[in-house]
Amino acid sequence: MTEFIIRRLLIALPVLFLVSLISASIMEMVPGDPAMMIAGQNATDLEIAAVREQLGLNRPFIERLGGWYIDLAHGDLGNSILLNRPVSQAIAERVPVTLALAGFALFLTVAIGLPCGMIAAVRANTWVDQAVLTFALIGVSVPNFWLSLMLIVLFGVMLDWLPAGGYIAYADDPVGWVRSLILPGFSLALLQVGLLARIARATMLEVLQQDYVRTARAKGMPVWSVYGKHALKNVMVPVITVIGISFGLLLSGSVVIETVYSIPGMGRLLANAVFGRDYPLIQGGLLVTATVLVLLNLVVDVLYAVIDPRVKYGQR
Repeated sequence: MTEFIIRRLLIALPVLFLVSLISASIMEMVPGDPAMMIAGQNATDLEIAAVREQLGLNRPFIERLGGWYIDLAHGDLGNSILLNRPVSQAIAERVPVTLALAGFALFLTVAIGLPCGMIAAVRANTWVDQAVLTFALIGVSVPNFWLSLMLIVLFGVMLDWLPAGGYIAYADDPVGWVRSLILPGFSLALLQVGLLARIARATMLEVLQQDYVRTARAKGMPVWSVYGKHALKNVMVPVITVIGISFGLLLSGSVVIETVYSIPGMGRLLANAVFGRDYPLIQGGLLVTATVLVLLNLVVDVLYAVIDPRVKYGQR
């Protein structure tokens, strides 16, 4: 297992390098000049040129990129052009917010999607099964930005049950923290709930046809033991993959949700960085996001071996 983890981490290095290289190359081709935004609309060409020289934007792209990699090797992600502060500091302030939102959405995904899928499989071809499939279809069809606006209007404005936007830190108010995450968390999770419910249903239907489940039923074992002990453990192997993919999608989907709900997370930070052509912040933010996804995939692979003893890594 240790050999497998080390090998995966070494493979991740060129992946992270390509992510940073591609993101930097794409942003270089996008029209726009951060120096013009900093200097102001009424700035002269000389003033804009002075800002470009001060920020180092007048240097060739290869030279700037090479300098960024040299700084990265020393643990420095550079300074944000628009925020005028270290990129690592700006990211460190926003990452916990995005992880809290994505984690809460993942909790809703598993808590709703997995039981719904299993119940639909147990009650296959009944009205319960059809209701779950309809709910799953709605979940994968409704755009999350439209759902966000509808939830804000209903629960935030008309009923005034939940905050319509903003974020409250857990340390400041635990109850307020949960309340501030309910609407954006559900908006972000609905798509993944529908996906997980369908996958769990299909996997559960296949597992229920296996001989060991029929044998457990023939022995007169309690229903909760057959489904909860024997079937669930085998359902979790493919479900873990879906959960890992869902968490990655939840992180990427936070860009839209954080913008709609005015949540100060990584998604909103990266969106503002793209609009402002803040190259160091974009490169640093995408690198951190890619690192989180790589580590998440590694955790999912390790969980395979924990859940299914037949899975062995590092063997030739």
